[in-house]
Amino acid sequence: MAGRYFDDWTIGDRIVHQLRRTVTETDNLMFTLMTHNPQPLHLDVEAAKASEFGQILVNGTFTFSLMVGLSVGDTTLGTLVANLGYDKLAMPKPVFIGDTMRAETEIENLRESRSRPTAGIVTFRHELFNQRNELVCHCLRSALVARRPQ
Repeated sequence: MAGRYFDDWTIGDRIVHQLRRTVTETDNLMFTLMTHNPQPLHLDVEAAKASEFGQILVNGTFTFSLMVGLSVGDTTLGTLVANLGYDKLAMPKPVFIGDTMRAETEIENLRESRSRPTAGIVTFRHELFNQRNELVCHCLRSALVARRPQ
């Protein structure tokens, strides 16, 4: 198990996740098709060329999902009870096919669970950067995380 228990976190803890991922055309195409998203910017090279971006734009929900996925091994793998929600999701820069993504996480808040004494609520601030160190996505994730077994 790689994730941390609720008791192992401190507000302000920061992780630079070592796992990176280069986004491929197949990633973008499959995710877009699986989610039934017909946006031409994700699927149509000619429409994308005519846009202000000049190329295929990676599906934003893929970008968001990749950001969370890159963090899981260091944060909640094996300790997660449930994700409770996502807040303040923003995508300040576009992601393109061939961009290599890396993620960082900071602990924003910790709170005891009122209903589950064996778990607590952790608020993670996830950030996703491209190979030029540009912030391309960020959000807050609230998760119910198991306490260390006694």
